[in-house]
Amino acid sequence: MRLRTPLLTTAAFVGGGVVSIVIAWTAAMLIENRTEAAVRSQLLTAGMTWTHVRTTGLQVRLSGEAPNEAARFRAVNLVGAVVDASRVRDRMTVAPVRAIEAPRFSVEMLRNTDGLSVIGLLPASVRLNPADPEPDAADQLLRDEVSAIAGDLPVSDMLETAAFPAPDRWSEALTFGTEALKLLPRSKISVAADRVAITAISDSDAQKRRLETELAKIKPAGLEVVVEISAPRPVLTPFTLRFIKDAEGARFDACSADTDRARDRILRAGTAAGVQGTSICTVGLGVPTPSWAEAVEAGIKAVEALGGGSITFSDADVTLLAEPGASQATFDQVVGELQTALPAVFSLKSTLPPKPDAKAQGPAEFTATLSPEGRVQLRGRLTDALLKSAVDSYAKARFGADQVYTATRFDEDLPDGWPVRVLAGLEALAELHDGRLTVRADMVELTGVSGNQGSRARVSQILSGKLGQGQSFRVSVRYDEALDPFAALPSPQECAASLNKAVATSKINFAPGSAEIDGPTGETMDALAKILQGCPVMKLEIAGHTDAQGSTEGNLALSQARAEAVLLALQGRRVDISGMVAKGYGEGLPIADNGTEEGREANRRIEFTLLEPAAPAEVVEEDQVEATARAAEGEATPDSAPAASSEEDGPDFSRDTSPSIAPKEITSRPKPRPEQTN
Repeated sequence: MRLRTPLLTTAAFVGGGVVSIVIAWTAAMLIENRTEAAVRSQLLTAGMTWTHVRTTGLQVRLSGEAPNEAARFRAVNLVGAVVDASRVRDRMTVAPVRAIEAPRFSVEMLRNTDGLSVIGLLPASVRLNPADPEPDAADQLLRDEVSAIAGDLPVSDMLETAAFPAPDRWSEALTFGTEALKLLPRSKISVAADRVAITAISDSDAQKRRLETELAKIKPAGLEVVVEISAPRPVLTPFTLRFIKDAEGARFDACSADTDRARDRILRAGTAAGVQGTSICTVGLGVPTPSWAEAVEAGIKAVEALGGGSITFSDADVTLLAEPGASQATFDQVVGELQTALPAVFSLKSTLPPKPDAKAQGPAEFTATLSPEGRVQLRGRLTDALLKSAVDSYAKARFGADQVYTATRFDEDLPDGWPVRVLAGLEALAELHDGRLTVRADMVELTGVSGNQGSRARVSQILSGKLGQGQSFRVSVRYDEALDPFAALPSPQECAASLNKAVATSKINFAPGSAEIDGPTGETMDALAKILQGCPVMKLEIAGHTDAQGSTEGNLALSQARAEAVLLALQGRRVDISGMVAKGYGEGLPIADNGTEEGREANRRIEFTLLEPAAPAEVVEEDQVEATARAAEGEATPDSAPAASSEEDGPDFSRDTSPSIAPKEITSRPKPRPEQTN
């Protein structure tokens, strides 16, 4: 009994100690967890996710990599606000200091008739010449260039600099950008080290092509350049169209239209009347009525019904001239039908010349001869000294004071309107490279050669506007490509055709199942590069095609890789590929039977396609409706209408679907032109 009592006492003491230890350990763990949670919450609230917190007893240990010394110091202070600072143990490290990345340097320059503005970030200095001992201040160089371009116009300067070295090719890109700014009076030019984007407006399509050519000449090799130059629709005054059918065939001396749809309708009517080849028809502003195409179509049909002659539209004045000797009955019928078909806004004057007789029409004649060297000889008859002085002064003003030789005599009995005929003829002659003007009582005739495909249309426009309604004139102007400064520059369509012709003649071959171009194909790639280097900047798709052997997915990937290989091969030959894309079509567009070896060989090919925006759906639907209507009326629908091919005469608005802005209703009938009496 005595022995059991001490054992029970000892057991009770030990049990109490164990319970105390458990309670103390539990309390310590609870305090540590709460402390760790409070500290971690404070750090996460401050966004310091890079810290790691661990509590050991009363100590709070911090670890992790701080982005900088300031962040580390802030973390320690935040934790010291939660627990006593003496309990904090800092085990954090600081990330090593990295070099600060240079900013992206770029400049945007805008120029118009109101002034220039430049905005952007430049490197503080740039070494334009590697031989210079010291670099130049980049911002001051650009300011000097812009001030020289601006002249008296104001300059808005918002340039900033950063003390970082200039990136590679920055000097080349900026120099090209400032040279482009000199050429383009209305432009926005964005310059970066690897890319220059140019957006500008030109006065005409001819100027647009000239500017694109000059920019292509000064563009640094390998620099990505994006050029978008737009040309406004020209204002045609007077709005002129002249159609002739004679022994030389049917042709347009001048052709104008207010919309692309009207142009196509006019050209289809000309083709139906016998016009061969491609005709020039300028789409412009100034049409007297939205029914212009309807009236022209009726006029062309009238000339065809007469068997020959000419019809001239000058704004709302229409002159129909039959061939001498035409039947009076046929002439009366055709004139009556034309008068009925013409919209009411037009005024028609028709003439049936008498049959020619063997007798001469008279000696009254004035001639002006323009030589290829630019010298002009004026001979023949003028009314008086006043007219001679006017003609001589006008000729010297147009052709040069030292280039004009005058040998004329006076004749008071010349027909009315002789001065107008002479001066109008000289104005038209100035449009040619060389030619001859003949003014007679019944006819003004102009023959010659020009290097501008639109000269014949311009001459007809001048004569119809100056001579007035019902006056006869004849134009025979020949286009000489050797005199055309833009003839050597092919159009994008011609370039694409040349590329496809080249690959059709000498195919681009690849190793079987590979995108590696065969060695012997290098000559073909050289030929393609030579063609592209002589072409304007254009958007072009390089399409890869395969045969049907293998899987569809594999063929698609292989065709894409081959198209990209051609693109890289052209880039390696210093071709500007900024507007080109490579696209693989796999086996999806075969051109031959994949069941034969010859067909499979033909299907393995590379093609070049000019990329142009698709026409809006509603326009296509309207074209289909019009074609359906023609079919219902029993008219033939041509596969393709002749297109206006000249880029010298006016801009190409082939994708312009805007409606005519001519008045929809007649507000007042146009007054007849006064008869010329001087």
